[in-house]
Amino acid sequence: MAVTGAERSRLRLLVLRALVLTLFLTLFARLYYLQVVGGDDYRAKAADQSVRDIVVQPQRGLVVDDMGRPLVANRLSWVVSIDRSVLRKLEEDERDKLVARVATAVDQRPAKVERRLLDCGSSGAESGVCWNGSPFQAVPVATDVDQAVALRILEQPEDYPGVVVEQQNVRSYPSPFGVNLAHVLGYLSPITEEEFDSASEADDRSLNGASVVGRAGVERQYDEWLRGMPGYRRVSVDSMGRVLGDDSEIASTPGDTLVTSIDAKVQATVEKELARSIATQRATVDKVTGRKFAADSGAAVVLEAKTGRVVAMASQPTYDPEVWVDGITDKELARLYSEKAGTPLLSRVTQGQFAPGSTWKPFMTAAALRNGYSADTRLPCGASYQVGNRPFKNFESGTYGTIGFAKALEVSCNTFFYAIGHNYWKKFGSDVDDVDARDPLVEGAQEWGFGSETGIDLPGEASGRIADRAWKRAYYDSQKSYYCGIAKKPQTADTSAFLYKFAREFCVEGYAYRAGDAVNFSIGQGDTMVTPLQLAVGYAALSNGGTLWQPRVGKAIVTPEGEVIQQIKPKKAGKVKSTKAQLAFIDDALKGVASVGTMSWKLGGFPLDQVPIRAKTGSAEVYGKQSTGWVASYTKDYVVIMMISQGGTGSGSTGDSVRKIWETLYGVEGDRVVPRRAAIPGTTAPTELPTFAEDGSILPPVGPMTDNPKKKAGKKAGAKAGQGAGTAGGAQ
Repeated sequence: MAVTGAERSRLRLLVLRALVLTLFLTLFARLYYLQVVGGDDYRAKAADQSVRDIVVQPQRGLVVDDMGRPLVANRLSWVVSIDRSVLRKLEEDERDKLVARVATAVDQRPAKVERRLLDCGSSGAESGVCWNGSPFQAVPVATDVDQAVALRILEQPEDYPGVVVEQQNVRSYPSPFGVNLAHVLGYLSPITEEEFDSASEADDRSLNGASVVGRAGVERQYDEWLRGMPGYRRVSVDSMGRVLGDDSEIASTPGDTLVTSIDAKVQATVEKELARSIATQRATVDKVTGRKFAADSGAAVVLEAKTGRVVAMASQPTYDPEVWVDGITDKELARLYSEKAGTPLLSRVTQGQFAPGSTWKPFMTAAALRNGYSADTRLPCGASYQVGNRPFKNFESGTYGTIGFAKALEVSCNTFFYAIGHNYWKKFGSDVDDVDARDPLVEGAQEWGFGSETGIDLPGEASGRIADRAWKRAYYDSQKSYYCGIAKKPQTADTSAFLYKFAREFCVEGYAYRAGDAVNFSIGQGDTMVTPLQLAVGYAALSNGGTLWQPRVGKAIVTPEGEVIQQIKPKKAGKVKSTKAQLAFIDDALKGVASVGTMSWKLGGFPLDQVPIRAKTGSAEVYGKQSTGWVASYTKDYVVIMMISQGGTGSGSTGDSVRKIWETLYGVEGDRVVPRRAAIPGTTAPTELPTFAEDGSILPPVGPMTDNPKKKAGKKAGAKAGQGAGTAGGAQ
């Protein structure tokens, strides 16, 4: 029977009703599942999407001097940040306008703001500028913003959607007595992607993507103690990502305080005198070259003779540590590394390497007295000493007849020490092919710590160089192909006669340790180099009876509440083998240098009977450059070393400044000592720590240090105990 049209229409309606009913039933079932069965779970997820975690950076720990004067502190800074989740919700045109508006307000280029908003690791990201933190956290794009700018942005939220303005802690440098101390304090910069990944793998919760870390000086060496522990703040946000209010907060833990052995008052004098001496020499004509001294760099250091603690340390050229606070510019960074500017980032005290000149002679004396010579030895001090067909001259061709060690040190006679170096070479090492030949002077230098790092608690220390047979052979092997390549070709206009001649000689016998090398070594010339700090450690051992100390800047770690959690005690690096009688003999000879020798003309009227200074001057000659001047001096309490590269003679370039430092240390006025005028109360550095009061103030030391090994809770105490001790170089 045929189906009519009306019946077909009714059938279609029934099918349609069935489909609609099925759809409603499915929708109802789904809604029931979402709201009843899975309601709790989805409500939790929705709530989670409206709450965000924000890292609260801790306040970094203080760095103070031995009297409690802040060397590095913190200050509040207005910081402008942009919430990228809000940016993503804006139209492209609106987004670009907002970035441009913010850039104009904070006086930056829009492109720079855009670079700061990029995630590290993404295309176009620039290390140190890109964002390494949480994707849900506002990204800082400008710090140290003027308060008027910050308030204007806060007062116009409709013009700055997603822009967060708040005050944060940044590093400040109080500079007591005007000190700079940049090379000791160091600086901070944002954590790198590699460092962040390593911290995440190690589950190091003290670091996060927005952390800054120490890059140099004590900021780097004691970074784990200074950085503190970040906190977290949970905030409620609306659909546009705008903060509605706080949900919960875990407070951050401030970093610990580092007490140093630096004394700001002494440091100020050392910095001032080093800068003054360099300026004076630059205005002085060098009688040898006929032009003014270049005086291109210099260094000065004051150590406690009995402990090796660093009281003051200065290097020139230097820089302003404030340049790192708001993110250093490419131009500023280029200058810090620029040779034309004198590489200001380089610490001449710990990283500068220079020929020691005659300041080397006391250590050669100690080696000679232990290897066949005696205090009664007499040798000629003539105008020159002949080695083969070459005369090695005395300084300014001075002659003093036949003299002993004491007089040789007093007048700094080169030819006296030439004879000793040559005699050892003839006795033990005339075979130039014997790399292992014995050399008592080289052995002596190594015994006093030269050629090795001192172990100071500052990163990047140089080891100096003892140019012995092994070094010369290694240097020859590394440079042979270069110089032989020059020697095998005809001389061209681009190759100077000196270089061509040197290359030919080097190619044939550059490995040979000849008599000339031995006599140069005996007076601190040639290829041997030391750092000013190494020399200071050696002279401290002369003062204290032969103990070599690892220099220390850090003195103690103290919690923000004032609890001593670690004392960084002095650590012995070794003991020289010279006898007490030998050391006393050298000590007495150096006393003569100050009273009647090469340093005496700078110490006229100084009360040497009350402050018996021992000293040694030095003028190191460098081919193609002016002489490097040294003065090394000490008492039973302190060591004072100062040098100026291309500054002339030792006493002539630095003598006046060295005297001024001694006057500051002991309170010398004219020809008398006034103890109350001494820079450090009591004249010698305090063994006690500053007092940390409950109100947060820090007072000068008043009582003995107490040994409290208790570690701060909540800061990975176990890990830090091990890592901190290593960082402090054996702190106990």
